Amino acid sequence: MSGANRVLRGRRPAQPSLLYAIKQVELVVRAHLDELLKPSGVTALQYTALTVLQRRDGQSSSAELARNSFVTPQAMADLVSGLERRGLIRRDRDPNNRRRLLLSLTDAGGAVLADNEPAVRALEEQMVADLDLAEREAFGHYLNRCRAALAVEPPH
Repeated sequence: MSGANRVLRGRRPAQPSLLYAIKQVELVVRAHLDELLKPSGVTALQYTALTVLQRRDGQSSSAELARNSFVTPQAMADLVSGLERRGLIRRDRDPNNRRRLLLSLTDAGGAVLADNEPAVRALEEQMVADLDLAEREAFGHYLNRCRAALAVEPPH
């Protein structure tokens, strides 16, 4: 047996990196979200954009929404156009900067969020079901700290 094989014998397999685990959680959440949102005709990414707009209604441009949703401005422009065509959002001129368009949720967009909230909450509950209240709070806190640490523009 080679030296390298002897070193590996008896050791537990390496755990996946945190980045890998986070990506796996994101992928499974997105798959579940896409499935439960299918009847309303929106994707997980569109739903996320609607939730961001709900929190910042009438205060975000398409570029700002792209940054907050971690997608390219071009991808967001396509997403915004689709949501606007469906009547889920509207664009209004910023009264302080006529060249800037601000995005707002329409009543129909709010209804999509309201209609899907119970299923989305159930999915979140399923995800953290094995965590007690203190662990859930800590988990949310840690995720927000990690997000804040990476909130700067990525290196090019």
